[in-house]
Amino acid sequence: MKQEYEKYTSEDFGVWRILFERQIAQLPGMATDEYLEGIKRIGFTAHQIPEFEQVNTVLSSYTGWKLHVVAGLIPNKEFFELLENRYFPSSTWLRRMDQLDYLEEPDMFHDVFGHVPLLTNPHLCNFLADLSRIALRFIDNPYAIELISRLYWYTVEFGLIRENGELRIYGAGILSSKGETHYSLNDTTPRRITYDVKTILQTPYIKERFQDQYFVIESYEQLYNSVSEVERLLVEAIAEENLMHQ
Repeated sequence: MKQEYEKYTSEDFGVWRILFERQIAQLPGMATDEYLEGIKRIGFTAHQIPEFEQVNTVLSSYTGWKLHVVAGLIPNKEFFELLENRYFPSSTWLRRMDQLDYLEEPDMFHDVFGHVPLLTNPHLCNFLADLSRIALRFIDNPYAIELISRLYWYTVEFGLIRENGELRIYGAGILSSKGETHYSLNDTTPRRITYDVKTILQTPYIKERFQDQYFVIESYEQLYNSVSEVERLLVEAIAEENLMHQ
């Protein structure tokens, strides 16, 4: 598959512009500095839907990653194989005007605006690749994949980071959501918990509403350095699960 850029309509360009402008206006002081720098590195603007070939040229120069076009959600094995090989799966379709605030399935705005800027960060990219290596080791074990999915969810999709003593957003699911941007940092309802692999593996995630808790890392290096702990705790959790079912 490839991005068929010539097929984007005036509504598509309008949707991208509206979503981009309203998010980019509120993210300074809320998003991680690394994300805002990534926006500049990639060269995203409100008036141009990103062209994947151009994006890939820039990404490759920073971390060796590229976008890989997919129709939508893909099977776990294909997803993790792409990430292990430093390809980030992205759809190319955009939501309609009447879907600006909510979608059940991630569209291109989530995939590209939310994820791509931080794919210029080597530590986050290495974390993704190594987490995927672990996932592929246990790809035939649904319980293991569920635990790895929790870790992915609470970091890459809905993670917070502490920068200069302040909480900032690095999770793509928050960065691409107008409502959850404010909720994750300012609402008194959710808990903000220090990043802990064991706790995350024990915490099911939420798809149908904003999160009840967010996990906070201190740096992207910390995230990458936790990979060995992830693998160790996953092996232990699988062994305990197997004992329970003997």
